[in-house]
Amino acid sequence: MESQRTFLLIGLLLVSFLLFSEWQEEQAQSKAETSAVTQVATSPSNNDQADIPTSSEADVPVAQTQAVRSVITVTTDVFAVKIDTKGGDIVEAKLLQHAETHGSDIPYLLLGEFEGKQYISQSGLIGLNGPDASSEGRPVYSSEQKSYTLSGDELRVPLTFVDKKGVQFTKTFVFKAGQYDVALEYDVVNSTENPVQVQLYTQIKRTAQDKDSIMTQTYLGTAYGTQDEPYEKYAFDDMAKANLNENTLGGYVSFIQHYFVSAWVPQQDVNNTIYSSLRNNQGIIGAKGEPVNIQANSEAKLSAIYYMGPKDTDALEAIHEDLDLTVDYGWLFFISQPLLVLLKFLYGILGNWGLAIIGITVIVKTILYPLTKAQYTSMAKMRALQPKMQQLKERYGDDRQKFGQAMMEMYRKEKVNPMGGCFPLLLQMPIFLALFYVFLESTELRHAEFGLWLTDLSAMDPYYVLPILFGASMFLTQKLQPMTITDPMQQKVMTYMPVVFSIFFIWFPSGLVLYWLVSNLISIAQMLIIYRGMEKKGIKVRD
Repeated sequence: MESQRTFLLIGLLLVSFLLFSEWQEEQAQSKAETSAVTQVATSPSNNDQADIPTSSEADVPVAQTQAVRSVITVTTDVFAVKIDTKGGDIVEAKLLQHAETHGSDIPYLLLGEFEGKQYISQSGLIGLNGPDASSEGRPVYSSEQKSYTLSGDELRVPLTFVDKKGVQFTKTFVFKAGQYDVALEYDVVNSTENPVQVQLYTQIKRTAQDKDSIMTQTYLGTAYGTQDEPYEKYAFDDMAKANLNENTLGGYVSFIQHYFVSAWVPQQDVNNTIYSSLRNNQGIIGAKGEPVNIQANSEAKLSAIYYMGPKDTDALEAIHEDLDLTVDYGWLFFISQPLLVLLKFLYGILGNWGLAIIGITVIVKTILYPLTKAQYTSMAKMRALQPKMQQLKERYGDDRQKFGQAMMEMYRKEKVNPMGGCFPLLLQMPIFLALFYVFLESTELRHAEFGLWLTDLSAMDPYYVLPILFGASMFLTQKLQPMTITDPMQQKVMTYMPVVFSIFFIWFPSGLVLYWLVSNLISIAQMLIIYRGMEKKGIKVRD
């Protein structure tokens, strides 16, 4: 197989893969927006209770006269959080150790208002006596302070509410130093003479929105895990078709975006109902626990964990064994995950993500060298057979059957496999795609500097140096392997392939282009070594 054909095959596979992914996302978004418009026209106006999951019970007590609504601020070493005392929802979260843009002093806004679009975390108690199911509206909690600041290893933010019957509800958020997971604790004290029943729900609400560029945005939407399905996406268009309703022991719900994730992990020893809805262009995914009966003059505790932060696989797995799957490497995750571990290991040694990328490229190319050698050897042997192939064409003319038989006999005698150059390439493609997802998904590479003009390996090269060098490396490869394609159209395509790839790679993350460039340079060196060895054996490789 010709090297030119190899580049063409790589290009076609890559472009087809990316265009198909883009088409899927566009179709999903289009369906979601259409459904949302329909629902806006037919749904009743949004009210205080519109986002709360329904309870199976109807006899809900009226809440007592409520306190004045306010917003509590919480500051830790990693968070700047705002909590609305009405319902006790997290309505804003800034990540202090992650900049909004490269070189900016403004912390990244994960939860909050985005130009009229909303992204918040909600939780509460429904059920027969749950305050969030009251016909009077959600409870307004009282707080001893308007602001809290972490000064030690742990910070507790308690919110209290007492209903008309005298049942006390204490909703406490527990923040820990250096951690992006927040514990939610509910203490219900029933000092009345009658039993009460409550049901914990935790949910994430976000406005449906367009995704970013194909090169900067992977999946944007919700995902959940159950006892049987460790990771399942549920996009906005899925919500538009049907509300999610899954019963499971444990489980989790999440909202995924590029580099960051927020997720609720309910109690794992109870049966939870995972649900979703799409209303007024607002997508919701949540988990609802079992009803809890609290006898007279007794109390009960309910809990959950909320994560809001970067896609750190170690931190996510520590919360739930399957939550690290929200770092979505696609169906090649079993290759991507070990590659990420190797990349982190190299960074620990080299102290630079660009050098780590170069290091992992060298390792991968070294491991794949036997396949590369088989590929180039087969290509060289096929090229050496071109004169004999031409003789067969002249001998048999238009008799395709005899020409095919003679060609296969020639392959057998020369011990050449016509697919020998293609098969090793196909085996290498999964590794490339796995690395593509590692560079695209790994939050470690966000705003990671290499040096000189490359200040952000997750962004495109601002001066197009790497794409140009990559095109030059392709051009050099073509020069080392003179074109033997006779079809004029294919010749034109291959001549302009370095230019096409250079333009196409302009929008790739510079870390990925760096990988391809170094990979090409190593391939050129390996090719020269392989061809030199073949020429010593008397096999003509180049003209």
